[in-house]
Amino acid sequence: MSDAAAESDAAFDSEFELEISPPADPLAGHPATAYFWGHVAGSGEVAADGIEVATSDETSAQVLAAVAGGDLDRETTTREYAHDASITRTEDEFTLSIPADEGTVLGRDSVRSLPVDGRGNYRLGAFTDADRELLRGLLEGCGTICFKSSSGTVGISFVHADRDLLALVRELIADCPVEAPVGELGDTSSGGYWFGVDDAAASAFGTWLYEDCEETGLFAPNRRRKLERSLEQATAIDD
Repeated sequence: MSDAAAESDAAFDSEFELEISPPADPLAGHPATAYFWGHVAGSGEVAADGIEVATSDETSAQVLAAVAGGDLDRETTTREYAHDASITRTEDEFTLSIPADEGTVLGRDSVRSLPVDGRGNYRLGAFTDADRELLRGLLEGCGTICFKSSSGTVGISFVHADRDLLALVRELIADCPVEAPVGELGDTSSGGYWFGVDDAAASAFGTWLYEDCEETGLFAPNRRRKLERSLEQATAIDD
């Protein structure tokens, strides 16, 4: 990552709360709520007693809390790598908990009326005008970014236990303004599913996904840094 990008992220980390302007209703169509529900779909749990969303980026966790409220908790976890259950990684994880309030969750009497209801239903149509933020939340919730040394390209993939969610992500990518073909859904060794953006389109898709993200503050700095490093590596090989 360049020094300028590092300084930019540092400034954002200390001032992000000034950038977040969510609507009063966390279900209203808006870039901030699109980002939030993308995260919920990708790495959250929804139940009658509330919502929990996990992320490895503290700033992103604080942004999600600024959008929908709730309490943050930090712990060190060891997880299996989604593509290969024989590999584990240990990292800090930040969990946002939004408890039910007198039987309601985010002002709704039933989780069935939420965009992500915990039953495998995803009603994200209200956020399609903010498709970039919705996809960014989904990528940060259940996606991976890497540099593929074998091909010298950026790699972007999505991994989740719910095949239907990944099918929806594929549709969202197909409708985005950047041409980004994707592969077929495949099985992971951990029992879930995955698909990848074509190598030839991953750089353009990733660049579009994080373009102008500082204007809203709706992004995880660690993911943007990973994308920038991967882009730099791919560019160095091309040169």
